[in-house]
Amino acid sequence: MDTFSGYHPFINFTYFTIVIGLSMFYMHPVFLALSLAGSVSYSIYLKGRKTVKVFLIGMLPVCLLTMVMNPLFSHAGATMLFYMRNGNPVTLESIMYGLASGLMLAGVISWFSVFHEVMTSDKFMYLFGKVVPAFSLLLSMTLRFVPRFTAQIKRVAEAQQCIGRNVNNGKLYERAAHGLKILSITTTWALENSVETADSMKSRAYGLRGRTNFSIYRFDRRDGALLAFLLGTTGVLLTCMYLRKLKILYFPVFIMNETTTGAVILYILYGILCMLPLILNILEDIKWRSLRSEI
Repeated sequence: MDTFSGYHPFINFTYFTIVIGLSMFYMHPVFLALSLAGSVSYSIYLKGRKTVKVFLIGMLPVCLLTMVMNPLFSHAGATMLFYMRNGNPVTLESIMYGLASGLMLAGVISWFSVFHEVMTSDKFMYLFGKVVPAFSLLLSMTLRFVPRFTAQIKRVAEAQQCIGRNVNNGKLYERAAHGLKILSITTTWALENSVETADSMKSRAYGLRGRTNFSIYRFDRRDGALLAFLLGTTGVLLTCMYLRKLKILYFPVFIMNETTTGAVILYILYGILCMLPLILNILEDIKWRSLRSEI
């Protein structure tokens, strides 16, 4: 069980908005590294070892490729390292900016993968069902479409395998025909399912004014305490950024703030923010083991 997923949907949504927003719009190298570490660690906790394979095969090459490709197209910067054969310069600033862009991209992708695991369709319906019911329903159906479509393809393929019409049977053109048949069946299922869902929601008066909604979610003291921590931590970080306690400049010269005591404290604070779901899960695991040992 994931402890953080058990919090109120507003807490989950607020947390991901904060960490994804800071990762996208504040490209400080230390913050980006902490953000990536936090998202990957939480993803490993949720999905297991397969996240490590995805990180090594997918995200890490993206960081390295961005760091290598950016100096090939961007030659801005005052710190010249060397010249390429075509005469274009390679600068330290372009390499650092490419590395930061790669970390940012990998971190945001990782956060969104975790976001998809925690923010289920029922949580979206709870948060936005009353405000924007049509958009909430569309977003909810979109988020669950890919896993449902994939599962249905597997079921159809297994059924076709029983009659010898799977993509592994026959010659090349026959395999292609079998694959198209499976895709056609699944697409038809998806279209019919969407029509049935629309009719079902319409018959339940979804989106009409005055319609009441049942919900299993309740905002309690635990949620209030965590919300206060999130808002307080974010407020401190944004205030320090505004006052330039932490600064980063890539062009024309790469300049980063000195590693002072205040900067280290802010790094630790942001690290706790990024590791918050994992910290909550670890504390809950320790508490559970302690209770079991007393039985």
